Amino acid sequence: MYCLPRKLLTLPFLLGILPVVYTDGGITLKPEIFFTGKKAVTILALTTCFLWGSAYPAIKYGYKLFNIASGNIPAQLIFAGYRFALAGALVLIFASVIGQKIMVAGARNWGRMVILGLGMTTIQYTFFYVGLGNTTGVKASILNPASTFFSVILAHFLCAGDRLNRYTVAGCLIGFIGVFVVNWGGGSMDWNFHFNGEGFLILACLCMAGAGIYGKAVSQTVNPVVMTGWQLFIGGLVLTLIGYGAGGRLTGFTVAGSVLLGYMALLSSSAFALYSILMKYNPVSRITIFTFSIPLFGACLSAIFLGEHLLEWKNLAALLLVSSGIWLVTSRNK
Repeated sequence: MYCLPRKLLTLPFLLGILPVVYTDGGITLKPEIFFTGKKAVTILALTTCFLWGSAYPAIKYGYKLFNIASGNIPAQLIFAGYRFALAGALVLIFASVIGQKIMVAGARNWGRMVILGLGMTTIQYTFFYVGLGNTTGVKASILNPASTFFSVILAHFLCAGDRLNRYTVAGCLIGFIGVFVVNWGGGSMDWNFHFNGEGFLILACLCMAGAGIYGKAVSQTVNPVVMTGWQLFIGGLVLTLIGYGAGGRLTGFTVAGSVLLGYMALLSSSAFALYSILMKYNPVSRITIFTFSIPLFGACLSAIFLGEHLLEWKNLAALLLVSSGIWLVTSRNK
């Protein structure tokens, strides 16, 4: 039990840092109980996906503020690297402030942090940005949620007690249809396949799924918040070095650009930390099913901040389908 003032207990507990918290009534609350409750899982998972969804318009606006052309992949990697490295630093600073040891013990755990950082951040986003530059935005939006399918399939073979069943399969299929619907008519949608385009996006999804399951295993022995901080910082640092090594530059730092970059770092730190905690205490399929809501949040926020259309039949139909898929997995998956 940590001897901290009661006012300081609430936030660390919500982030899964404190193993036990005593309330005024003398009731012992444990993270493994709180973070497996249906309401808590739903609220926190949707909050995570909302934060990730807000990255869509933020990235577009960030490219405009920093004068990054759509095909300038090195500069895009630097922009992403700054975002994730700063996010990792924020997580580690927060963990240190509330009394957590941010230096993990042993060379083995440091190796795990490097592997996780490279897989979850560096390799995944390198594949993503290169693939995105060689295909259409519609295809990318539809292929990106494929990480959910990879996650539940890998978890079936790698995670004990996390088996596929009819509700998981049905929920994933319905959620994927919802993602397809929200992108319907949004641009070029042909059946051409390019390895450095659609192929790289699929590899990015596979990296995300594999690293997520690996992170779930690591979080059993390393604090998930500290793990998230190092994963983001290491992955972001390598992304930045790759971008500069490829000849990229990031210029145009203004007050608006710096504020936006800070917001993106904050949303990444919060979202990845919450996601890691939820993955630690829950079956993989129960959490990853919520990621189908990310394109919906992205579409809604893009409509609000970028002036794109919002009240269309396809958005409402997609919302219904994704919600149905989430309900199937969270309510019926035993």
